[in-house]
Amino acid sequence: MAQWLRFQHQGKSGFGQVQDDHIAVYTGELFNQAKATGETLQLADVVIEIPCTPSKMVAMVDNFHALVTKLEHAVPAEPLYFLKGNNSFLATNQTIRTPKSYSGKVVYEGELGIVIGRACHDADELEASQAIFGYTCINDVTAIEILNRDPGYAQWTRSKSFNTFGVFGPYITTDVDPSKLHIKTILNDQERQNYPVADMIFPPAKLVSLISQDVPLQAGDIIACGTSVGVGSMKPGSNVSIIIEGVGRLDNRFE
Repeated sequence: MAQWLRFQHQGKSGFGQVQDDHIAVYTGELFNQAKATGETLQLADVVIEIPCTPSKMVAMVDNFHALVTKLEHAVPAEPLYFLKGNNSFLATNQTIRTPKSYSGKVVYEGELGIVIGRACHDADELEASQAIFGYTCINDVTAIEILNRDPGYAQWTRSKSFNTFGVFGPYITTDVDPSKLHIKTILNDQERQNYPVADMIFPPAKLVSLISQDVPLQAGDIIACGTSVGVGSMKPGSNVSIIIEGVGRLDNRFE
């Protein structure tokens, strides 16, 4: 298992592997033969950035049995998804902000993110599994009152693409078995979500394969696997954490 991150240190951007309380600095490209420089930095001395720059974030809807059952929706026959605007991306320890144009409820959605490591198009499940570089934590923040405000059109992209609403990181963790993971959301020290990835309707390799039939995936792209039960609203001044043991902990404040 390796945990990769990108960081700012003394005005310069870099990337490397987290090792306890320090970072082993690498050079080159994360997804293409990255090489260790031999330099190390203290984790406490850097500002953590988003761990990659996706060309797109593909985000799932109704991808967990428990949530589909609760909502009394049919189990989807194929992945249901939308794209989340690149302007929305936000790193750990940064502030999620309510947009000026919106005064309604803003909700958290703790999710597992799949990070693509190589170009992937029309892939079968084996090819798709080989294209998965690793996994990250996601908070798919939503201006929930916009979503179904117009009875003629569900506004998935708009309600989820405001600045700061696409939170992910802090790391990309490789060589983990996603089927054994649990996703927790903690809001102001209270556990609000705790659900197993094993409940996923379309598991990661199948998801990547099916999406790649529609949309060519590039190295650094992220698939947000969807959330389960326990979604709720955040009040300004709240602290929210998405914790996936073995993958990472994503901490943010909401204002």
